[in-house]
Amino acid sequence: MAKAATKGTKKASAKPAGKKATKPAAKAAAKATTAAKVSAKAGKPAPKTTAKAAPKTTAKAASKAKAKSAKKPAVKLSMLRPSVNNMTVRVFARAAGLDHAETDAWGLTRTPEFLARNPAHLTPMIEDKGLPRGVLWESCAIMQYLANKHGLEKFYPKAPAKRAMVDSAMFYLIGTLYPYVARATYPALGFPQYAGEVGHSDAQPDKKSEAQKAAAAAIAEPLEVFHSFFRDGKPFIGGNNPSIADIRLAATLEFLAVIDYALPGWAQDYMAAIEKKLGKAYAEPASDVRAYIAHVKAQAGA
Repeated sequence: MAKAATKGTKKASAKPAGKKATKPAAKAAAKATTAAKVSAKAGKPAPKTTAKAAPKTTAKAASKAKAKSAKKPAVKLSMLRPSVNNMTVRVFARAAGLDHAETDAWGLTRTPEFLARNPAHLTPMIEDKGLPRGVLWESCAIMQYLANKHGLEKFYPKAPAKRAMVDSAMFYLIGTLYPYVARATYPALGFPQYAGEVGHSDAQPDKKSEAQKAAAAAIAEPLEVFHSFFRDGKPFIGGNNPSIADIRLAATLEFLAVIDYALPGWAQDYMAAIEKKLGKAYAEPASDVRAYIAHVKAQAGA
């Protein structure tokens, strides 16, 4: 009796347990089979669980973020810190918010590697994939190109008449004002002058000094042209906002501090207004030029 009772108990307890364990499994299997059949009929793979998809999505997002952070700058700029020509493009790139990287080319412009890309050995120079030869020098040309490429009308208007005035102001600066500034300041800055200039010749020191003073005296006339003609009562050549011509002019006038040139009141206010308008975009590159001028003057006074 005891054995029979034990057998009966085992059978009774085994059957309900077997049924309870089998039914949920059977239902799950049936659901999976049904889902697989539906997917097969629709020509789609069986659905994946959210748990498996989530890590893939996260990994993909992380991969994109990593690729974005490793992205190379769109424009490479080779420059010389003490130069106002170089300062011009450095200010513009910052003010325009362009993705760029700067390389100090001091002592490198005559190397075979640099000359292979830039036979004129001039800075500033940009490297950009959109250029036919991959590089471009001359500060005004660089600003014009980048403004055109990125649609920066705020700095370089598209309207023909307005653009012509900006172009005219820059070309007048390069052709007339800047040569005077260079002749007046380069001897004090320790920069070499161009062949044919008195400062580059074997002339006596008094002749060189005379030529330097004559150049400084000649600055007043073209400077007034910028005030009375190109600005014509406006805050800037570009109107209410500085244009690429304004950036080029303000940077050029920075060099005059080395000879203690007495800028007229309007020019002082003009330069202060540009720096205020552009903020750090102007102040940071300008600080390199000003530091060099301060160093030169300190050396001269020592």
